[in-house]
Amino acid sequence: MEGMEISVTDVPEKERFEARTAEGELTGFVTYQLTGTIIVYTHTEVFPQYEGQGIASQLAKAVMDDARDRGRTVVPVCPYIAKWLEKHPEYEPIVARTTRKVR
Repeated sequence: MEGMEISVTDVPEKERFEARTAEGELTGFVTYQLTGTIIVYTHTEVFPQYEGQGIASQLAKAVMDDARDRGRTVVPVCPYIAKWLEKHPEYEPIVARTTRKVR
């Protein structure tokens, strides 16, 4: 889904990627924890006034592209990122998965 045009920037001091409008207004973010080359995406949030405009999907794509470009392994703890990855199997090679079924 195409939506609002945003830019996504890594803000390491806040341990998050931020999505901003062309005017610089913060629309949402993805938080993470980084250990070596392993990045754990913990939470995705889009502010209510920006929901339904494709921002979360753009954030997910941006953070996954960033991880791939930096040679990182992704642990998708965030439910949104985990669900998004089901529809984007091209990222599977960089995603850490459990080998046992968790019930």
